[in-house]
Amino acid sequence: MARSGLGIGVRELAEAAGVSTNTITRLEKGEPLKARTIEAIQSALEAAGVEFIPENGEGAGVRLKKNSNE
Repeated sequence: MARSGLGIGVRELAEAAGVSTNTITRLEKGEPLKARTIEAIQSALEAAGVEFIPENGEGAGVRLKKNSNE
């Protein structure tokens, strides 16, 4: 959802996170990844403007950060 919300492709996210496109595909399929790989992908998404929302009784989620110019 985060990648789609940003409008970026698998290749762009993989490059930003320093991982392979196959790794992004595996993540999106729900396959297990090493913690440091997940952290790298999360950091890349956060740098691009994604905010991760913790579990609040209805499940964890993501949203795009508000533009500071608004």
